[in-house]
Amino acid sequence: MIDTSEVLSANGVDLLYGETSAVRNAQISLHRGEVAAITGQSGSGKSSLLYCLAGVLPVACGEIRFEGHSLGSLNDEELSALRRERFGFVFQYGELLPELTVEENTALPLRLAGRRKADALAAAGEVLGRLGLADLHRRRPSQISGGQSQRVAVARSLVHKPAVVFADEPTGSLDSSNATAVLEEFLTLARSQGTAVVLVTHDTQVAARADTRYTMCDGILTAQGRVAS
Repeated sequence: MIDTSEVLSANGVDLLYGETSAVRNAQISLHRGEVAAITGQSGSGKSSLLYCLAGVLPVACGEIRFEGHSLGSLNDEELSALRRERFGFVFQYGELLPELTVEENTALPLRLAGRRKADALAAAGEVLGRLGLADLHRRRPSQISGGQSQRVAVARSLVHKPAVVFADEPTGSLDSSNATAVLEEFLTLARSQGTAVVLVTHDTQVAARADTRYTMCDGILTAQGRVAS
């Protein structure tokens, strides 16, 4: 039986930048294997909320829980370990390290977690193969296309089989054809692993692929409900 239990939640979360409220009373519940999309205009607070959920930004009030444990109870070292070992991240421009090969970039989360190089590279090769990138493993980021770079970023976010992936405009720098292909591969692989995904996007077509949708406006998150299958 597939585990669909709650993995991440936010309850009454506020985020302040000085005296400005970036996030106000946010409520969200994310289950294993679920993809949740947050849409909104630039400056609406959606990326700020994403980084609160990932434990990167400290909240002013409210609580974020991961697997039943409050992120507020963790110290900096514990939060760093959580982000390194249980979370994955995909950014708009991939953020690959130019000095590393495709397979080394993909294997990076495993290496940071202490896995042997040979084992980490083998796991990276498996994920790259599933994303159609096996023949690029020795190339460096400067030697591959934008769409390929974003696929590598997706592989890197999933190689350590995280519980949650946080994706901040993961297709924003791609044309529509590449965006569709990358998103399809990303969501298929994430769901097959039981990984939950929080996806921030401006693109309503990207958001339409999610299981659950939210909109954000002036720091206020509104649930739009579960997408009909």
